Amino acid sequence: MTFELVELPALSRFTADRQEPLRGDAERLAQLWPKARVITVDAHGRTLVGEKASRLLDRPATDFGDEPPADAVLLGEQDGVAYWAVPLAEDATEASAPTGRAWFQVEPTEEPQWLDLRACGALLDDMGAGLFTSAVALFHWHRTAKFCAVCGGTTSPVRSGWARVCAGCGREEYPRTDAAVICLVHDGADRVLLARGSGWPAGRYSVLAGFVEAGESLEACVAREILEEVGVGVRDIRYLGSQPWPFPRSLMVGFQAIADPDEPLRLADGEIAQAKWVSRAEVRQALAVPGSVPDLLLAPGASIAYRMIQSWAAVG
Repeated sequence: MTFELVELPALSRFTADRQEPLRGDAERLAQLWPKARVITVDAHGRTLVGEKASRLLDRPATDFGDEPPADAVLLGEQDGVAYWAVPLAEDATEASAPTGRAWFQVEPTEEPQWLDLRACGALLDDMGAGLFTSAVALFHWHRTAKFCAVCGGTTSPVRSGWARVCAGCGREEYPRTDAAVICLVHDGADRVLLARGSGWPAGRYSVLAGFVEAGESLEACVAREILEEVGVGVRDIRYLGSQPWPFPRSLMVGFQAIADPDEPLRLADGEIAQAKWVSRAEVRQALAVPGSVPDLLLAPGASIAYRMIQSWAAVG
């Protein structure tokens, strides 16, 4: 038994044209700026959203001056409108507003809210989800790429925020993405293997994941990580889909695989707190009414893990 994703993962949605050549086209950017729209992202990775967290609340570009600020990043163009993002200062928004975690999802309200990508990524429309995901990824990178990895010189943004150049040696650096695998392990029938990470809230379970090592294929990483984390071997590893996860710069590459539920589980000390096989009926109930199945809270909607679990549960 295999399955496909029923929909794109929430953060894989993107409608604006990224237009790589536009990033260095000063004349065209100047023409687009007067009608451009800008989203702001605070130091906590939050932006202002409205309409029950379904829409980014952007602003006219002219509110920020006659040209893009030096720290602005170009997110894309759609229907002749360029979309940018600008980072806000540390004290620009309330530090007490919810910042979210991997298991956090917002309760949407009618009032505008400052929310992070984990909290509202699944609620935003397709365009907003893509723009906000790109903005968060770029600003994470800019905060950690201020010095050249070769000579240690200071770097500054160029190409509309999509590169940085070193003042010392002239080296250009581009945003990095770290590959990680995430795999839904099932028994080929009606049970799925779920695990709770150390430090997660009680009852919160998801599928297994891990970072790809140097010189390792994605499939080899799937087999290694599952064996290391829960002690079982897998077979029939198959690709499902991928999703950016800019916390800070991962690309989650999703797979499914089959394992023997009779094989003993051996949990990685300090990494996996609990793991168990769960029936499709229990997963369906936990998705339909969160909290209704004892000891089974599932990944929230912004994660590819949610889409994988949802898709497996829909089979049959």
